[in-house]
Amino acid sequence: MNISIITILATIFGVIMGLANIPQAYKIFRRKSAKDISIITYTILLLGSMIWIIYGIALKNFAIILGNSIGTVVMLSVIVGWWRYH
Repeated sequence: MNISIITILATIFGVIMGLANIPQAYKIFRRKSAKDISIITYTILLLGSMIWIIYGIALKNFAIILGNSIGTVVMLSVIVGWWRYH
């Protein structure tokens, strides 16, 4: 199995980017408020992430699938927080 440096970096940074919205989700649930959240932005990001997952599956590209799967879960948590506390 020949894994390149770029594949490793893409996987690592894909995961980091997927985790990037955790502070926002944490803030929503800690404060029990989502008044400053743009649901349109998070909906667009969620849909885009889901399309990237489908694309990653089509390419059989683990880095694309993993990073965007994590991002989808985290963005869903922000959307659930918005729905619960807006």
